[in-house]
Amino acid sequence: MLRLFRRSTPPRATSHLDVSHGGESYRVALKRVSGATRFTLRVRSATRDVVLTMPPRSSLTDAKQFAERNAAWIGTRLRRLPEPIPFMDGQVVPYEGVPHLIIHMKEMRGTVWLGARETGEPVLFVVGASGHVPRRISDFLKKQARQKLEEAVRRHCKTLDIVARKVTVRDTTSRWGSCSASGGLNFSWRLIMAPAFVLDYLAAHEVAHLIHLNHSDKFWKVARKLSPQTDAAEAWLRAHGASLHRYGHAPNSESDTESSEAD
Repeated sequence: MLRLFRRSTPPRATSHLDVSHGGESYRVALKRVSGATRFTLRVRSATRDVVLTMPPRSSLTDAKQFAERNAAWIGTRLRRLPEPIPFMDGQVVPYEGVPHLIIHMKEMRGTVWLGARETGEPVLFVVGASGHVPRRISDFLKKQARQKLEEAVRRHCKTLDIVARKVTVRDTTSRWGSCSASGGLNFSWRLIMAPAFVLDYLAAHEVAHLIHLNHSDKFWKVARKLSPQTDAAEAWLRAHGASLHRYGHAPNSESDTESSEAD
């Protein structure tokens, strides 16, 4: 049968553009936002990339010109980002806020465990082939985070005589924790690298959302009841939270650090 009409495939929207400055080239992701009224550039520390937020009806030409005018700013902010620290032999990573030296034990059996040198220096021992070290350290930290968070959630739920439907641990970069309308709690596994009182506070914060799914005065009353160190934990996250994304691999996600806006 001869088709008289053919549905055309719309062209794909451009998802990025490239700008250059001083011999360096930078890729800028484009994000159209319905409520945006101006161009906004953001450098995201967790994913080490650049995002240009733009009004829905703005042109790619204007977006390109805006990004090019701010290319020097982009380069400066990217250079200021702290260098990533891989999970490798000889690197130092925090565990519950305490720096631990990673030591690769090639000839021993097991996976990863906490220990200390004769000098008392905290250590993360890891065994196996060198290529397996990053994944084993990552898996260990994620497992520890899940255990600690589940324990904290159970404890805080018991205090309020409620139950969390589900606890999920992922590598989120825009939020340290969240609570869904259905009662599911989600956390970043990177909280295991923060001091224990910070992890406990995040668990308390999300459990409090099971009672009040907002940030009202009533919510904060419950959260502070569960976690007396609320203010100290929030201050620590503001000062040091972004640095936790230096360690290991951070997948693409949203986490804003600095911005420049159009006049």
